[in-house]
Amino acid sequence: MEIYQHFRKEERPFIDQVEAWRKDVEMRFQRKLTDFLNPRERQIAASLLSNTNLQMRFSGNDDEERRRMIIAPEYELIEEEDFQLTLLEASYPAKFVSLEHRDVLGAFMSLGIKREKLGDLIVKDGHIHIIAAAEISDFIKMQLQQINKASVRWKEIEMGSRMTSEEEWKESSATVSSLRIDVVLKEIYNMPRKKSVMYIKGGQVKVNFRTVDDPSFLLEEGDLISLRGKGRSELTEVMGQTKKDKWRITFSVLS
Repeated sequence: MEIYQHFRKEERPFIDQVEAWRKDVEMRFQRKLTDFLNPRERQIAASLLSNTNLQMRFSGNDDEERRRMIIAPEYELIEEEDFQLTLLEASYPAKFVSLEHRDVLGAFMSLGIKREKLGDLIVKDGHIHIIAAAEISDFIKMQLQQINKASVRWKEIEMGSRMTSEEEWKESSATVSSLRIDVVLKEIYNMPRKKSVMYIKGGQVKVNFRTVDDPSFLLEEGDLISLRGKGRSELTEVMGQTKKDKWRITFSVLS
């Protein structure tokens, strides 16, 4: 089908989901509020909905990685409160307990909370901030009272009080023989190709938030890469090929 031609095969289920949302809104004349979407999902949704008579709005700010979306008839007014978000805060004794992002996220997952119901999570200076779908905020406050050895109590705070991340992207350029994931991963993380293949086949690499276990997977400009234990990176630009058929690329690494 024509709608699939600009996307990868593994993205078809989400494309079908967006199409179902579109048809439902057009038929019922009622808005659709989605769960939290990652950047690639938002990019796909924006592409699919750009030439329709519907409007599409995302919650929060551009610096947020995970945002909810509302699809609505073009005449409707969409306010920020329509996204039904809650910012929850908890404190822990940072002098005695060390918590990382993965510890806190793991605690949420252990309660059976779907990642799609949670927005951005920041753990910093003895504080935890999590943007959550309002419909699960009471459940979180009642059920999540301990993370590792730290006791936590949650309270709702104003969205404008959200902590900001101190992460920074460092950009570099390189020339690679191929846009295969194993080749680019080797270059970005400065490791032997055998090791990059091992990480990929071990299910430790994600592209656009989906696990990729095939070393021959071809990357495209704008792809977000995650290597467990090594952090995130992005293939920011593919600048074409050299006379020797190598690819000139620019990539950014999150530090």
